[in-house]
Amino acid sequence: MFKNIGPATLVAAAFVGPGTITICTVAGATQGYTLLWAMLLSMLATIVLQEMAARLGLITKKGLSDIVRHQIPSKPVKIVMILLMISAIFVGNAAYEAGNISGGVIGLEVLTGSAWYQPLLIGICAFVLLIIGNYKILERALIAMVLLMGVSFIAVAIAIRPNMSAILLGLLSPSFKEDQLLLILGLIGTTVVPYNLFLHASLVKEKWNNDGDLKYARWDTIISVIMGGIVSMAIIIAATGLQGQEVSSPADLARSLEPVYGSFSTIIFAIGIIAAGITSAITAPLAAAYVVQGCMGWDKDLKNWRFRMVWMLVLGIGVLFASIGFKPLQVITFAQVANGLLLPIMAIVLLWLVNTKILGAYKNNIFLNVLAIAVVLVTLFLGGKTIASVAGIL
Repeated sequence: MFKNIGPATLVAAAFVGPGTITICTVAGATQGYTLLWAMLLSMLATIVLQEMAARLGLITKKGLSDIVRHQIPSKPVKIVMILLMISAIFVGNAAYEAGNISGGVIGLEVLTGSAWYQPLLIGICAFVLLIIGNYKILERALIAMVLLMGVSFIAVAIAIRPNMSAILLGLLSPSFKEDQLLLILGLIGTTVVPYNLFLHASLVKEKWNNDGDLKYARWDTIISVIMGGIVSMAIIIAATGLQGQEVSSPADLARSLEPVYGSFSTIIFAIGIIAAGITSAITAPLAAAYVVQGCMGWDKDLKNWRFRMVWMLVLGIGVLFASIGFKPLQVITFAQVANGLLLPIMAIVLLWLVNTKILGAYKNNIFLNVLAIAVVLVTLFLGGKTIASVAGIL
């Protein structure tokens, strides 16, 4: 029954990381159920975009950056597009990496208190695992711990006996209050992660070989993303128990698990978010290196010094920004907002590719184009509103 479980499970595991846990907790604690619609929208947008990325990878047997490099005939346009992709993914992943490392730091702070060397410690763990390459077994153990915390949040969401009519209202009644914009964009940015589009297209061709396998790739995407979305919504619902309480420190986040785990809630939370931080701190730099590798046409060798330099740089920037004095909650929130702002660029590139002749009979139909254009327009609208809001504050 598990033979057709594919790379979408890794995509779902990647977006249920420290950023999701943190920003969903803050959303639930400060806004109650009112932003559940944003998570539902994010889940649907993720299914639409990841399905297109998976279809491109399976049919063409190439990664997204490879396809872009070969599809643009004009050399100046190709250079501009490659620079745009590299800069967008590089900036997004550097911000995301800072959030990943800050997530691991949150767990360490809950267990041991704050210390200056904690971001460096998480960074060294990620570096060692990346440089030796033998991290598959440990990665599975880390994912298991993240899943434990995900199941824990679902248990809490059930245990607190939430108001179901209020949940339905939150899911189906979008609100766009000025003070909610950054949280809305953050919820989208933590779910529809731009680098996951590149990662999915690269991994799907390793799992399936035939065009007829596309139906399995689609179901893999739909089921995995829905499960990840349910966990994210459960975190928001569980965090509504913190309403009226200030959420300003890592220990405040752990309190959302108290209805199920009592005094053990801080330990469960800390272990889970440290695992989520280290796992994501490995995948984000690797994904950036894959994108640059495809854009530049380098040999597909993970031990290539240029490939290693890319992920080292992303990891180093993440450690630096997590270490220079910003509070972990602020760093993680910024990372998700940065991802939300970069998302429209990647979505537009993807929409263009799935309408080219390289997919033949598998290119987008009118229905899929309407869905994809709607996703692009919504992300552009939210990004524009957020930029205007921040500009007004400045």
